[in-house]
Amino acid sequence: MNLKQLAKLLGLSISTVSKALRDSHEISAATKLKVLEKAKELNYQANPFASSLRKQKSKTIALVIPEIANNFFTLVINGIEAIAQEKGYHVLIYLTHELMQKEIAITKLLQSGRVDGILLSVSSHTSDIAHLEELRENGIPLVFFDRVIDSIDAPKVTTDDYNSGFRATEHLVERGCKRIAFLSLSDTLSITNKRMNGYLDALKKHSIRHDENLLLHCNTDEQKNKEAIRKLLKRKNKPDCIFASVEMLALNTYEVCSELGLTIPGDVKVLSFSNLKTASLLSPSLTTITQPAYEIGREAASILFKLIEKKGFNFILEKTVLKSALIERDSTKTKQTR
Repeated sequence: MNLKQLAKLLGLSISTVSKALRDSHEISAATKLKVLEKAKELNYQANPFASSLRKQKSKTIALVIPEIANNFFTLVINGIEAIAQEKGYHVLIYLTHELMQKEIAITKLLQSGRVDGILLSVSSHTSDIAHLEELRENGIPLVFFDRVIDSIDAPKVTTDDYNSGFRATEHLVERGCKRIAFLSLSDTLSITNKRMNGYLDALKKHSIRHDENLLLHCNTDEQKNKEAIRKLLKRKNKPDCIFASVEMLALNTYEVCSELGLTIPGDVKVLSFSNLKTASLLSPSLTTITQPAYEIGREAASILFKLIEKKGFNFILEKTVLKSALIERDSTKTKQTR
């Protein structure tokens, strides 16, 4: 009999049962009695090793991210490291490679007590969130950033994805675009849906008919993505602009345009969410929605340490939203704006 099985038999959460067994003031006397009687009946014994692990500090936090190639995550790591060093902590970095099963395996591993808290950005394939709910149920300090799960009660640090999607689309409309294609990495990610909703609402505001054929759902396979973009740009009624929700898809678009002999921004304009330091060096330079990635890392780490130090209970449901910036460059310019 373990804590999870006991909680299931009682119809209570793991954290509630754990607190009841520890005589926490947060749990009612009636619930404590119910839990203690059932524990005695089933001869439940607390695991002293697991308990000691929870009480000790490892002076280490975990960072779980989907990839490292994206410049956004590189800057986030720098922000997190800055705060961790101030606190005298080490940062263990785990890559899910955009795979839900890898993410599940990592979170299971981290429940052993080897870290004091977790910073996490979900993979593009994460559809089942039971493993993430389990982290919360076990009382492990957890902060989501960028790619978040809205239904889980944990602090979240994001950018203004909806407003940025709206602002980016309006920028393209103002540059004369009528057929704006939106390229997404995953239709399950919170950031993708918010950016796309901003895009759709901006089209509606400017009375531009939404064309389902201009929504392109891509994945992590770059060759397949380029083939899909190639087909999109070879259509008779092709888009006059590409709005990429992640920088990888913008770079794929540049490659395909070069291959097809299409000029940017003459034949097709391109805009992307991107933290590429080389965006201004591309030919033509890329117009971007640039996220405050370093600040996101610092803020997420700061909140996590407040949870670890038991000073952050008021952060449990808090959502921190930092603003991104639209930086116009040559890839969306018109003759009139040169």
